[in-house]
Order: sequence, then C-alpha cells, then structure tokens
Amino acid sequence: MRIGFVTAEGRGSGDRLLCDLADHLAGRGIRLAGVVQHNTDRARDDGCDMDVTVLPAGPRLRISQSLGTGSRGCRLDAAALEQAVGLVGSRLEAGADLLLVNKFGKHEAEGRGFRDLIGSALMEGLPVIVGVSARNMAAFREFAGDLAEPVPADPAALRDWAEAALGAAAAA
Repeated sequence: MRIGFVTAEGRGSGDRLLCDLADHLAGRGIRLAGVVQHNTDRARDDGCDMDVTVLPAGPRLRISQSLGTGSRGCRLDAAALEQAVGLVGSRLEAGADLLLVNKFGKHEAEGRGFRDLIGSALMEGLPVIVGVSARNMAAFREFAGDLAEPVPADPAALRDWAEAALGAAAAA
C-alpha cells in the first residue's frame, strides 16, 4: 500500500503536474482511475472555472459554480464532485493499476469526496497519488498516517515514484 502526495507552489501548478503524469502513464499503457483538474481563467471576475476529467478518457465535468463577482464563498459544486467520485468508483471496479486524485481537499478532509475511494484503493493494494495543499495537509496526514510519502513537485520525480509504486504493486 503506497500513497504518494505532491504539494506544488503556484496556482494550478499541481494540477498541471498531475495532468502531465496521467498523460505519461496512459501513454505507457497503465490503467488509470481518478481525476485530473483543468482550470480556465474567467475574464468576468478573478476566479477560474474548474473542470475535472475522469480518467482514463472522460467525461469532463465542471466542478465549480459561479457565485458572482467579488464573492468569497466556496465555489465547489459538491454534486458535480460526487458525480465524479461515482464515475471513478465504477472505473476502479472495472480494474485499474493506479488511482490518481487531483486534490485531497476540504471535502476529503471532512470525510467526503474521494476519501473512501482512496482508502478502498489502498486496501486493494493499488498505488495512489494525490495532490495536497498546505491548507489540508494536517487532515491528509491524519488520514494517510505512515502510508503517506511526499513526492517532489517535479515531473521526473512523479514519474519515478509512480513507476516504483506500480512495480511494487505488481510484485505483491
């Protein structure tokens, strides 16, 4: 059981790193389950639209909602996130080599979102890699305990970690 986590500095950096990792692994024939996030800046206010692509090939779901210019509330569309969770659960049941989750966020910290799927994948011996922000690090560490392995926010380091985790899972 291995769970790697990456924390990247800069808005959207972790999302781009995990998208690149998913592309690399898929190109090698690795069966992926999970989601990667794509952010699109909006001209009408200072936020962005957040979409996730359910791995391996979609669909792409909008998980953000516009609350209007100047709003400060959480823009996450919880129903869309849970729809993505359900689709990923089905993909895991169909068979996967690795679970990739764009973010251990507020919902996961509170026991919702992808949290149960991460736990199930680990129990099945699947390697998991997840993005974690500093804001949710304490909750993630409490959840993952000694299984959590930090991975540098570097494309080569992420590929190396995934390759090693997949090799260890295959040997087990």
